[in-house]
Amino acid sequence: MKTISLTKAAVAAALLSFSALSATADTFEAKSNDVLAVAKHKGNFTTLAKAIEVAGLQDALTAQGPVTIFAPTDEAFAKLPPGELEALLKPENKDKLVKILTHHVVPGKALETEDLKRSRGAKAASGDELKFELVRGRVRVDGARVTGDIDAANGTIVAVDSVLIPN
Repeated sequence: MKTISLTKAAVAAALLSFSALSATADTFEAKSNDVLAVAKHKGNFTTLAKAIEVAGLQDALTAQGPVTIFAPTDEAFAKLPPGELEALLKPENKDKLVKILTHHVVPGKALETEDLKRSRGAKAASGDELKFELVRGRVRVDGARVTGDIDAANGTIVAVDSVLIPN
């Protein structure tokens, strides 16, 4: 009886430790999930996930990759002017939303933070060029600060602190 209770306690402690570690780590690895599933799991990309679904881009981000998505956090979306996000999510603005979201996606998995530091830019799925720069030791993508990398089965999520708006 004591062995079962001790085993349950050990498993519970291990799960709590893993949850605390995952919540504070900049890098989270999930080898069995695509970038969209990992973004949803992480918890601070709910606005992005909703926008992807409204735009109908789920299949593109769950397909075999690799793909890199420069993912604005929920806080990044909150920085948009009042009413802009709500307007983008309306059916009549779907084309504009798709353009903005595909501006955040780059084919390939070579754009993790260490690689970004050596690169100058990349072509987004929208056809636009993204500019990379190193500012005070921190990587920026089109001016947005990179805040962490998250690996997924079909690519990488690179968290950014601003929504990237194409020209």
